[in-house]
Amino acid sequence: LPHPVLTDHEMASLAQLDHGDWHSAVIDITYPCEAGPEGLERALERICLEASRWIQENVRLLVLSDRAAGRDRVPLSALLAVGAVHHHLVRTSERTMVSLLLETGEPRSVHHFCTLLGYGADGINPYLAYEALQEMADQGLLDGEWKQEERIARYREALGAGILKVMAKMGISALASYRGAQIFEAIGLAPEVMDRCFRGSASRLKGVGFRLLAEEALRRHELAWARKPDVRFPSLPNPGEFHWRPEGERHGWNPDTVVAARQAAETGSYETYREFARLVNEDEQSRCTIRSLLDFREHNPIPLDDVEPASEIVKNFTTGAMSFGALSKEAHETLAIAMNRIGAKSNSGEGGEDPERFALLENGDSRRSAIKQVASGRFGVTMDYLVHADQLQIKMAQGAKPGEGGELPGRKVSDAIAQVRHTTPGVMLISPPPHHDIYSIEDLAQLIFDLKNANPAADVSVKLVSAVGVGTVAAGVAKARSEHILISGHDGGTGASPLTSIKHAGLPWELGISDVHQTLVLNGLRDRVRLEIDGQMKTGRDVVVGALLGAEEFGFSTAPLLAMGCIMMRKCHLNTCPVGVTTQDPVLRARFAGTPEHVINYLFLVAEEVREILASLGFRRLHDAVGRCDMLVQRQLEGGGPAATLDFSAMLTPAVPAHPGASVIRSRDQIHHLEEVLDQELIRRARPALENREPVTIEMPVRNVNRTLGTLLSNHIVRRHGPCGLPDDTVRLRFTGSAGQSLGAWLANGVTLELVGDANDYVGKGLSGGRLVVRPPPEATFVAEDNVIIGNVALYGATSGEAFFRGLAGERFCVRNSGALAVVEGVGAHGCEYMTGGRVVILGPTGRNFAAGMSGGIAYAWDPVGEFAGRCNQDLVELDRFDRFSGKMKSDEAELRRLIEAHVRYTGSIRGQAILNEWDSRLSEFVRVIPTDYREAMERRARAEGERPSIPAPRTASRRLSVT
Repeated sequence: LPHPVLTDHEMASLAQLDHGDWHSAVIDITYPCEAGPEGLERALERICLEASRWIQENVRLLVLSDRAAGRDRVPLSALLAVGAVHHHLVRTSERTMVSLLLETGEPRSVHHFCTLLGYGADGINPYLAYEALQEMADQGLLDGEWKQEERIARYREALGAGILKVMAKMGISALASYRGAQIFEAIGLAPEVMDRCFRGSASRLKGVGFRLLAEEALRRHELAWARKPDVRFPSLPNPGEFHWRPEGERHGWNPDTVVAARQAAETGSYETYREFARLVNEDEQSRCTIRSLLDFREHNPIPLDDVEPASEIVKNFTTGAMSFGALSKEAHETLAIAMNRIGAKSNSGEGGEDPERFALLENGDSRRSAIKQVASGRFGVTMDYLVHADQLQIKMAQGAKPGEGGELPGRKVSDAIAQVRHTTPGVMLISPPPHHDIYSIEDLAQLIFDLKNANPAADVSVKLVSAVGVGTVAAGVAKARSEHILISGHDGGTGASPLTSIKHAGLPWELGISDVHQTLVLNGLRDRVRLEIDGQMKTGRDVVVGALLGAEEFGFSTAPLLAMGCIMMRKCHLNTCPVGVTTQDPVLRARFAGTPEHVINYLFLVAEEVREILASLGFRRLHDAVGRCDMLVQRQLEGGGPAATLDFSAMLTPAVPAHPGASVIRSRDQIHHLEEVLDQELIRRARPALENREPVTIEMPVRNVNRTLGTLLSNHIVRRHGPCGLPDDTVRLRFTGSAGQSLGAWLANGVTLELVGDANDYVGKGLSGGRLVVRPPPEATFVAEDNVIIGNVALYGATSGEAFFRGLAGERFCVRNSGALAVVEGVGAHGCEYMTGGRVVILGPTGRNFAAGMSGGIAYAWDPVGEFAGRCNQDLVELDRFDRFSGKMKSDEAELRRLIEAHVRYTGSIRGQAILNEWDSRLSEFVRVIPTDYREAMERRARAEGERPSIPAPRTASRRLSVT
């Protein structure tokens, strides 16, 4: 099949197939209303037996159809039906003999199709969705004068894009691998349902069984087919899944809670806050979280005066990772000022930070974010950025959404944001979903080591998301010497997430923190790390429940925005925020009225509620409550219902420490062995340069155990001399041998690092102004341009500087390069992926998928045999051949020649010299790769300034190679 979503015509053709060895059979997946709640299980058993019978009669295609649904027949859930048949045929060893097709009116959204495919469907015909499109067109609800065939084609295209998005973030590249993979966890389904329909998937809270599911199916059927003649339903209720509706699904933030939270923040009134807390904690309609189904166990209370003050409790609070770009300058800095005033921490997000914020204001306030994110793609991560952090947070997931990539629309990329992020104004920014330098715990350990070298004074944090098995991952993170772990809940996360991810990616933080805390305690690792949670934290009750489940710190995101004036328009990505919180429009930003006092008021009110609850439970400090899940009990609900079927016993069973008396909060430091790194000797020898700016040359042998060379030295340079570092070539490092991982990571301006030999992965990670040269020994007998000289993921997230490599590089060369100049003699797959600036010259072959996601900068690829176009991902870029006689690319020609000349000068490249010697004939063999949006943005800016269009020069530390 060309597409897993079938048209009505395709479905009809397949359902009637009777040709040669190919026969199809239709199985009715409806059952009679009079069968009652018992009818569902009987129907599942029937369709499984029918499937086996048809297979025995040599049927190749089984069509599960609910077309017979009507006034007297109830349709089975399509997911239950396909899951039951799929697993039945697996158990009987018949699944590979037949294809399963679905003809169903139930699925309509991307997640519906993903789950149906994930549990075994080969093709799906959503006939009711098609009929709904026709009905909407007849009522004039759809724009455009398309025919029904065009509407269906667009709908299928959108579904296909959504399915691909989900597959991509799970790391699955083929639908055949996704089908039946069951990459889901259920929340609230009983073991009987899981065993029959979803065997192998987790359902840790157990929950509703077939009877309750059948009763729900009958209620929906009654809504569709009113049994009483005088009852009519002119329209179905709006479910309010994404936007709050009075008759729809419950939302944690609704008009009542939003107004109450803002009033409490503005007035600082604890009585007003009590009303807000009551709406969140006690209102029956707000019981839509796991924590709302838990109660505190009765205990011996203590006087409130015996509990630590609110001023100490708020030090355990953080704000969520909301970047400058997602938030306005005013909102972002207001959060930072508020948190710094009370000794708490604000989070920069992944958008970098303006260096001006590192200096104190005249009144003593600091706008610096204490937590700096090192995100997938690393926007704006320079050595200067890293040294001004109290905590460096490795972002393993976008927001709370596993595998998701963030996105900042071009209309929000102002001049200021582009400068901080080292990108181009007006050009959309994309965060790659995976972390390109982390494929294992060992890779994560290397990045943690890199960051400790970049800033030994900062704790390193790893941001994970709540998902099944996150406890095991967290154990690996602790062993990788992280000092802090954040568990994000599913109901937080980026506003740029697709709707499918907002509703269906990630899990509640209650499950994640419980799993992580218990796993770390059981393995004797809990005392090495601090644990934090975030995801719709609202009240002191949320904080205490989180602490009892194992958390020491607590992140607030939406609530502080509300305190600053957010009115929950849910249009953050459109740049139209009317109160100036999430916009870059200067007119709208002028409306921002939030103050640090509002944020502080809110957090102190939360802390006062925390104190009251701690007193009622007999705890004097918040940290005394950490891990005391025995103080929680499952709430007894009147009237039963689905929530009453959940089982929290696994969450509420305290973990037994691996060693008697072991601490259940962080009580000891991780050991990073920084005193043993080779940089300590470099710092000693480079003291004249560090103290007096005197040039020094250091020559040393190097081995592959010497990791992250030059990074700790660069930390000292930037701390002493600021972001500009030292003059060019002040410190010359000359190594011979095979260097370990992360050679020259975040290398600072003024340092030239030359390696005669070869290097491992991550060379020049985050290059921050320095110069890197790697070349083979003069006595080498191999051909340099045909051999690998550096490993994978070189120049990842580089922001400025130069790099010259005489030889081949591995895969993912210059991912997210945003300002460095680089010349190399060949690269593997995914070169220049997500690049946003700088210049790259490839004097040799490239692997597949070159320039995927590239939104800025320019690459020049030498392509003498014409193979490059087939290896380049041209979704976002244009390819241009040099033509000496047209005169259109004169500045590019000059730039390219200067870069190759520098490469020859620094490395002695034979290939580079040969190209220069035959320049007139070789120039036409080069292809310029330039992103379309980048070129158009530069042309728009040039027109606005009344100048001839030109491409801006990349950031570079070397005066000799500056491009004007």
